[in-house]
Amino acid sequence: QVQLVESGGGLVQAGGSLRLSCAASGRTFSSSAMGWFRQAPGKEREFVAAIKWTIGFTYYADSVKGRFTISRDTAKNTVYLQMNSLKPEDTAAYYCAAALRNYASQTYYSMRAYDYWGQGTQVTVSS
Repeated sequence: QVQLVESGGGLVQAGGSLRLSCAASGRTFSSSAMGWFRQAPGKEREFVAAIKWTIGFTYYADSVKGRFTISRDTAKNTVYLQMNSLKPEDTAAYYCAAALRNYASQTYYSMRAYDYWGQGTQVTVSS
């Protein structure tokens, strides 16, 4: 079993920045990729970013490209999401997820690639 714990959410003004963290623990951690998704009230959960655990290759949703950066620290089993130039439409609960199997790149944009999920951390961007 893998446990994922997110932190770093909060309230920020438009144009501001936040950094989310997701620490993985449990059984010997072996993941093909880690991802961030978000869900706003009344909306479906959507892909934000993902990173291949070993090689560090990254994937981004068009809506966050150029503003958000995903990174990982393999020694700490932690993935980060640096969010800059935040907009009110970025307001959502942000969830980290771990994929155990290797897939074609486009699969990591889908929730079905991920086996474990964190409990979420709220990000609120005021205008």
